Amino acid sequence: MFFSIGILIVIIFLVMRLAPREKQEDANIHGAGQIGLLAALALFGVDYFTSYFYATGELMSALHPYGLQKYAWIVVLVIAFTNAVFGILYMYSLGIFNEGGGSYTASMRYLSPGLSLIVAVVLLQDYIFTIVVSSLSGVDQLLSIGNLYNIQWLIRVGLGIFLMAITWFLTIRGRGESARVVFTMLGIFVLMTIVLAVGLFLAKTRGVPAVVYPENIQPATIWQAAFHMLTSSMKGLVALTGLEAMSNGIQFIKNEDFQLVRWGKKHMSRLNKLWEFYSGKSGIGRMVQTSFLFYGGITTTFLAYFAIHFNVYDGTLGRSLIANLAFIGFDQIPGGNILYWAYQILAVGLLAAASMTAFQDLQATEWRDVAMGEIPEIIVYRDPRGTFTRSVTIGFIVTAIIAFLIKGQTSAGIPYYGIGVFMPIMMMGFAIRKHILATFTGKARRWGGLAAGFTALLSGFVFVGQIIGKWQEGGWVVLISFSILIVVANLVLISPIGARDPVTIHRIVREKARVQGAMASIVEWQSLRMQEYRYTLLIGISRFFELFGVHRPVGYEPPAIAGDYDHALHVDRPEAPSLLAQYLDKPEPKLGGAPKETTPGEKDS
Repeated sequence: MFFSIGILIVIIFLVMRLAPREKQEDANIHGAGQIGLLAALALFGVDYFTSYFYATGELMSALHPYGLQKYAWIVVLVIAFTNAVFGILYMYSLGIFNEGGGSYTASMRYLSPGLSLIVAVVLLQDYIFTIVVSSLSGVDQLLSIGNLYNIQWLIRVGLGIFLMAITWFLTIRGRGESARVVFTMLGIFVLMTIVLAVGLFLAKTRGVPAVVYPENIQPATIWQAAFHMLTSSMKGLVALTGLEAMSNGIQFIKNEDFQLVRWGKKHMSRLNKLWEFYSGKSGIGRMVQTSFLFYGGITTTFLAYFAIHFNVYDGTLGRSLIANLAFIGFDQIPGGNILYWAYQILAVGLLAAASMTAFQDLQATEWRDVAMGEIPEIIVYRDPRGTFTRSVTIGFIVTAIIAFLIKGQTSAGIPYYGIGVFMPIMMMGFAIRKHILATFTGKARRWGGLAAGFTALLSGFVFVGQIIGKWQEGGWVVLISFSILIVVANLVLISPIGARDPVTIHRIVREKARVQGAMASIVEWQSLRMQEYRYTLLIGISRFFELFGVHRPVGYEPPAIAGDYDHALHVDRPEAPSLLAQYLDKPEPKLGGAPKETTPGEKDS
């Protein structure tokens, strides 16, 4: 027992020494603290890293009932390849869209406002279900400690909402504090997983037998087997939201080189292209996304191998797949019960913390949607800590309701989670393709365009595959929910709620959201573009009714012209005033160099 306690003490001590701390000078940039590499790994990677606790379990649950688990290596290769392809796409995109917005900005710039609106709607649904699934997965791990995996659903719902409430509270406290808490838990998880791996290899070496229990293996034809292989592949890809999260939240990253890059530039200048690739805030984002290239394949391989070897899966002995392996692995270490309990409790905390990624992205997305006219203006409010508290609180309320509606069952939420992110990835692929075709020549243009196009088509295939693979579990409902959300978003946009003139846009962005600099310019340009789209829709509706003899005078003026993206962003002159300044009565001059990205919030009144 003392040996295991000693291991825990050493692990906690090491991680707490490494945990990032927000500096006072960073506190007012973005009003929530700009963060460096370690904090970015924690906040934007936690959703992806904690897929360790449920992705392989879902994958194997699609294979094991049909005796197909021996083919899991094929699924693992598919997942590893797909992770790498999408990861490289987003790493490249950070050099182009390095002021935030992700596929939202990319599709608006290179595709169309209508497609950008679809991306916005899909991402909001995805972020909401990220919170639901992560929290309920935490409940799964907690109940596994007492072999209570199939407990009464009201208890599941209560525990899930409790975990969501903790995450909500930490999020509204500010980004810097959230990062320190999450990094500490994530660091402990990594070191304890290494100890677990040692224990599992010891168990294999010592000849610990596989678990024996009654199994009902169902027959499957070759086509049914292929379908179940597709299903398992799609279930193993549920956590790629981290790619879009990092791209969307890049504005919260410090624009400086992290320590390894500074050392490399000084001591290994011959690798200068590599150091430039990982330089600045884009470089920090790319380093976070680099970890995504390999993590999914490595962890899925590790867990699938030992799950098959010891014949344990989700639900076996009343535990999750992870809990079963942790029970076996830590049992090989003196006092391993302590490590097992600590690991499961840590899993609960991490899966709850994974919701922070979604809460952060709800903040980064919803104030943009308000400026563009897709959401009512009342949603925008930044408290003195800089957090968009209304977005976070509304998100918490919605997720609590959903947890109740699906009766606290993680598997009931998974069909809606992970599917949506592949639509934005597809849009990003097509946007990057258009960018390459417009800016490159020769072989770089040809091969770059082909690569980006392939990535977009692959994402489209995965999007459809997710729906087909999860059809019996509610995947078909996703088509209905997508359609309804897209229609509702367009109806809100063309309603009086969606009208935004330049003065209103400027007030929402610069005064209510208190955003400045390049990030504000991007959203102002996007808002004008969306108002152009709104005007096109209204004219189209009027002409449609004219076909049936209904003639109504056009009661709205053409919107202000958005113009060129680069001109609006002032890439060459970051100190330039807002492109909306010409519409204001008394535009304020922007003096004193490039402004901070945001200013502190105000008290609600």
